[in-house]
Amino acid sequence: MKRNVSNKIMLITYPDSLGKNLKDLDFTLSQYLDKAVGGVHILPFFPSSGDRGFAPITYEQVEPAFGDWSDIKILSEKYYLMCDYMINHMSVRSEIYQDYMEKHEASRYNDFFIKWNKFWDGEPTEEEENKLYKRQEIPYIDARFKDGTTERLWTTFSEEQIDIDCLHSEEAKKFLAQQLRNLADRGISLIRTDAMAYAAKRKGTSCFFVEPEIWNLLKQCQDALEGTGVEVLPEIHENYFIQQKLQEKDVYTYDFQLPMLILNAVYFGRTLYLKNWLRLCPKKQFTTLDTHDGIGVVDVRYLLPDEEVLETKQRVFEQNPEIYQLYTVRNLKVNFSKFDTYQINCTYYDALGADDNRYLMARAVQFFTPGIPQVYYVGLFAGRNDFDYFRETGQARDVNRHNYSLEEIEEAFKCPVVKKMNRLMILRNSHPAFEGKFTLLDTDEHTLGLKWENGKEWASLTVNFQTFVWEILYTQNGDVVRFE
Repeated sequence: MKRNVSNKIMLITYPDSLGKNLKDLDFTLSQYLDKAVGGVHILPFFPSSGDRGFAPITYEQVEPAFGDWSDIKILSEKYYLMCDYMINHMSVRSEIYQDYMEKHEASRYNDFFIKWNKFWDGEPTEEEENKLYKRQEIPYIDARFKDGTTERLWTTFSEEQIDIDCLHSEEAKKFLAQQLRNLADRGISLIRTDAMAYAAKRKGTSCFFVEPEIWNLLKQCQDALEGTGVEVLPEIHENYFIQQKLQEKDVYTYDFQLPMLILNAVYFGRTLYLKNWLRLCPKKQFTTLDTHDGIGVVDVRYLLPDEEVLETKQRVFEQNPEIYQLYTVRNLKVNFSKFDTYQINCTYYDALGADDNRYLMARAVQFFTPGIPQVYYVGLFAGRNDFDYFRETGQARDVNRHNYSLEEIEEAFKCPVVKKMNRLMILRNSHPAFEGKFTLLDTDEHTLGLKWENGKEWASLTVNFQTFVWEILYTQNGDVVRFE
């Protein structure tokens, strides 16, 4: 029987990054992370034609190289599982797209994808195109059908990922409902709707988080999952106003703001902006420091003044000159006087100067922040930037996607920083205080004080961002204990 979502740390991993497959993942969790992990976000494990799983060909099977549905079932009985559903797009290698290419207007999927010119009633005006929230300069492909004709189709992310019209196409609506129900039946407890804000499009807008379309799409997902106990986590990278809107709908949100706020506090010794966020952040959220995409920058805007965002970004690059070179190799300019960076491809450990104490301090702040903590597998090991992997693939985000063999994992768990991180995770998962009330303590401008209380049980964290001295105290069998 699958596990329900609980207030226990969630590990984020690819199906082949902790060992070679899902069986190795199960072994790693059982062997090294007993009590440290309660949930697992397995990044896309379906057959895919690109973007490391995010161009799904089908949701009906597990990529054979990773395992099969029995492996997912085994994991779902031990941990609450989250998987990705790419609500905005699917692979051009999918049967649905291939059927459309072959039969064109005779295909039952004739309205499944978004026809660029039909959407705009011709071509977008310069004003309309300037409004678009783009992820690539040309967001469409010229699709060639078997009958020799061509049609421009919307592709937000790449030529491999074709956008779906979930809001208007009856076939697309049916497909969405069927796939979500299927995932719920396979033992998934939480479905992360990847790139959801891009799936809500309307002419004359940014085509990003368009209201009320985004809420109609969310309702489609919730209606499809009604009675399953499965919840939806919209994956949206943008400023915190969107998190607040999602909070009003009582759905889980992501705290993508926390990573840059903690870096800002570490770099400059000030806690003002971090404290402000802790006062207003949603409580029904998953907290992050790192993800498979790197460190989000756009998310922190309006919580930090623009100049603070730019100074924090600059400090990351100063700490990691090889990352700056990675951008220049790809002919990308990093402007430190302009708000132009979406995310930084860097491990969080390296962003903190590969300093064990500062890294554990940052994790302690995350674990004491309201919400359910997520720990990315590279962060689990205080991982370093993997430039060899980048040179192998040419994908900048792969510097933060090192794949660990079982032998590397065994060695990693001998490291003092990894051992202490593991103990910290166990404390966060097991102490009853974290099921209670959160308080932001009154402290000076350089110090952060966080406390959780549940009846007679409590746990507190004090961090001085000038001296980098931090302390966790907690109750245990009637005594007050200091975390070591």
